[in-house]
Amino acid sequence: MHHARFRDPAGSIREGTYDPEADTVAFGGDEYAFDDPAIDVLPPVDPEKIVCIGRNYVAHAEEFDNEMPDRPLLFLKPPNALSSHGKTVTVPEGKDRIDWEAEIAVAIGEQCKDVDAADAMDVVAGFTCMNDVSNRDDQRREQNWVRGKAFDNAAPLGPVLATPDEVPDDASVELRVNGETKQSSDRSHLAFDVPALIEEITTYLTLEPGDVIATGTPEGVGPLSDGDTVEIEVEGVGTLEHDVAVP
Repeated sequence: MHHARFRDPAGSIREGTYDPEADTVAFGGDEYAFDDPAIDVLPPVDPEKIVCIGRNYVAHAEEFDNEMPDRPLLFLKPPNALSSHGKTVTVPEGKDRIDWEAEIAVAIGEQCKDVDAADAMDVVAGFTCMNDVSNRDDQRREQNWVRGKAFDNAAPLGPVLATPDEVPDDASVELRVNGETKQSSDRSHLAFDVPALIEEITTYLTLEPGDVIATGTPEGVGPLSDGDTVEIEVEGVGTLEHDVAVP
């Protein structure tokens, strides 16, 4: 099953059922085309925090000349970083390099702490797509990556949430910029898989319903330009699309 959050024509936020074949979202007896300008598509969950994983694909670590960590490398994006399907992401002004990073994102379904890997999928509500938009200028200058990773609209998320049964264990993830494929890999190449990530994260943090884990990006990251259109497709979920504006 697929779920979507949207603001209806009256301005109310709804959590509806998405039909991927018809490309419609339904709530209460009302049904809308997903691209209907009368509705505003929102991120499929409303997280308190986004826990991101660095260097979780070997080839991505290699393309930046980094060593693979011996445990998941964690950093955070706050709610102000959220953006959604169909929006224009305005990146920080005056930077030499703002990169795309396609990611398979995991949405948490219940409050949880100290979750064993064997039970981790029990707390997963579903999967979606995310772009971990990254400001390399400042990321390279700081250790906590606030300027590099946590700026406004640095986490486009969506378009919908797919329940775990819809997403294969080797689900592919692909990023296209202006129609040209730049990243292509799959979930089986994660150095730390989803259960391992949940176990590690919940050792330290309580996760709340709607919180998101961004599982890391494969090789092929590169710089965004003004006017770019970015598409991130995760098998079983769909395609997140957004534009880019560089001031």
